[in-house]
Amino acid sequence: MIERAGQGCAIGTALFERIHQPYAKAGQRTGALRFGDERAMALAGALCLVIHAVTGFTNKSLRGQVAGLLGRDYSSSQMSYDLRRLRLHGLIARQEGTNTYTLTSEGIRVAVFYTKLRSRLLAPLLEADKPPASPELRSALHVIDHAVTDYVVGARLGAAA
Repeated sequence: MIERAGQGCAIGTALFERIHQPYAKAGQRTGALRFGDERAMALAGALCLVIHAVTGFTNKSLRGQVAGLLGRDYSSSQMSYDLRRLRLHGLIARQEGTNTYTLTSEGIRVAVFYTKLRSRLLAPLLEADKPPASPELRSALHVIDHAVTDYVVGARLGAAA
């Protein structure tokens, strides 16, 4: 399981869209796990801990990790809501007869994907227009910015209100 978490973190469009939308099925509704949302990203980071893949986790054990990643208080009721979201989206499963949860294979892939994408791609790109980013990277970002601007102008989309 640990090896798969490290190597198989790609997720398909269908899985990304499923977890990125609110869940509504058989009378059960819950919110989406949107990429970039502060709580969703903290949950993904906390779920990436190897110990959770081995022993499982509870509301209390995961709550401390999420609070640390958020850098603020995170209540037991917030954790319960987030565990429900994760369970209904099929990313975690509750061990029968206990209050312990385990990650599903999709849960491992989503958690690692969200965490890797943010830390390895988005964070460096968001800082790419400032030194110490390499001149090549800043130049490439400038070219992309011009291409997107030209596309918006050509499509007559105009500036967002």
